[in-house]
Amino acid sequence: MPNNTTLPEPTTVAPAKGLAYWLPSLLALLSAGLLWAGWPVNPAPLALLLLVAWVPYLLLEQRLSDQGASGWKVWRYGYLTLVLWNLFTTYWVSFSTLGGGIAAVVCNALMMSVALVAFYHTKKRFGPQLGYLSLPIYWIAFEQLHLHWFLTWPWLTLGNGFASANYLVQWYEYTGFLGGSLWIWAVNLLVFHFLSRWRSAGPALARVQRQRLVLLPFLAVLLPILLSKYIGSNYQEKGPAAEVVVVQPNLDPFLEKFEGSPNFVSYDQQMARMMALTEQQMTPQTRLVLWPETSLDETYFESNIETYPRIGQLRQWLTTHPGLDLVTGLTTVGQYGPNKAKASATARFRDDLGYYDLFNAALHLGRATDPAAFYHKSRLVPGVEGVPPWLSMFVIDLGGSAGGLGSQPERSVFEAAAAPALRVAPVICYESVYGDFVADYVTEGATLIGIITNDGWWSDSPGHKQHMQYATLRAIETRRDVARSANTGISGFINQKGEITQQSGWWVQAALRGTVHLNTELTFYVRHGELIGISCQVLAVLLLIATVVAAVVGRRQTVGVA
Repeated sequence: MPNNTTLPEPTTVAPAKGLAYWLPSLLALLSAGLLWAGWPVNPAPLALLLLVAWVPYLLLEQRLSDQGASGWKVWRYGYLTLVLWNLFTTYWVSFSTLGGGIAAVVCNALMMSVALVAFYHTKKRFGPQLGYLSLPIYWIAFEQLHLHWFLTWPWLTLGNGFASANYLVQWYEYTGFLGGSLWIWAVNLLVFHFLSRWRSAGPALARVQRQRLVLLPFLAVLLPILLSKYIGSNYQEKGPAAEVVVVQPNLDPFLEKFEGSPNFVSYDQQMARMMALTEQQMTPQTRLVLWPETSLDETYFESNIETYPRIGQLRQWLTTHPGLDLVTGLTTVGQYGPNKAKASATARFRDDLGYYDLFNAALHLGRATDPAAFYHKSRLVPGVEGVPPWLSMFVIDLGGSAGGLGSQPERSVFEAAAAPALRVAPVICYESVYGDFVADYVTEGATLIGIITNDGWWSDSPGHKQHMQYATLRAIETRRDVARSANTGISGFINQKGEITQQSGWWVQAALRGTVHLNTELTFYVRHGELIGISCQVLAVLLLIATVVAAVVGRRQTVGVA
């Protein structure tokens, strides 16, 4: 009998996606993981991972370029590396505001990716030699820009990565933290070059060439470490000694500290707590007391500051402790009158006040005969203290007052009347992340860096720990002791070598007394500023111009041939 059975059509099975398909994603993940693992506050020795953390990305970019992948595809994997690094390292920003935290991760990674895009096109136009040389130039030029423009967020500046292992970078007193960024890129590129040559030549590579390929990255790692060890082991604290007390009142910023909070602690009670904590540690030799950012959070008009009862209470308290100065955070109003021409660019207007600015400020009170002195926070947190209306939906609460705050263009230094050598740099919160900014206080005569902050917005996450560690780099760059007072977070003292000599616990009421040294000498970095960053910006502009011109000429030649 004939067989009339109809056979089924053969099915097409898609080939399994092997390792080659997933390799770019795995390399992107590896780079992001190494950058996170090497970052504060993971164990200090892991900081050395930063010296090879970019190698997987470089291998990824090389592989895609050799396969003829489009610039869009190369960018996608580079962006994946950056967004994962931002997420792993700064996820804690979302503890304050979820939408703002997401925006910070997504947007900062996007801005960082511009440097990788510029590198890709320069390499495409001029070849690998100039291309790879351009990468650290573009990256550091971006980091320098990220220190000064409106969307400034230098938290992930590569040089910050050595904050927990600052014994490796005592030479920051010459280069600043961008010197660390340059070191990271130099070693990564040398290791990548070694791997690329070894993979392409294999056994055919001459012995001398193999030795040279191994020796160069080895020396690039070892020599800066040896230099740092030499500088650190020979450095001694400089300047006369002074006794300082820092206070940590531990007021929950979500529940207790601000008026309208569910468990609001009255301003009288807050000040009583800080005075009581101060009295526990103060001695007749104490010359300075630091209270945190926005310790006095009521709005104080600067023009009549002496008329407020709590200011009068502080004045009276200081008279019972001759030779004592107080630096505290507070919120102030500065008025310009009805004439708009005299107002600042950030000034607001109200019929009964005229033009005025709201400031996240520091207040200095000393002898009763000396007028109160103010410093207005000048590095404002983007998306918090300096935000245009179109970004208001992404506001991130990182401490202090919110909204379009005023600032001042110059640094102010507070001089203690009873101890003329004690000249305090009132660094408010986020400002301590900026090396060149803090150095400006020192050029104005500061002998002590006094950081006042409120780090309780981020819960017990890496955020407040990283913030504390970054201050150690400011100590090395300027060779100034640091006294740090946090509302919640970590309060303590850092010496001129960046060593944390005392620190409080997390989420506890505390007051610490420490002896600081008041150095007057200026480091090379303080005298000359960000030479590396500025030089890279100049070179980056020249490279971009050359790349654009080469692209235009190449396109015209292609059209002409066609």
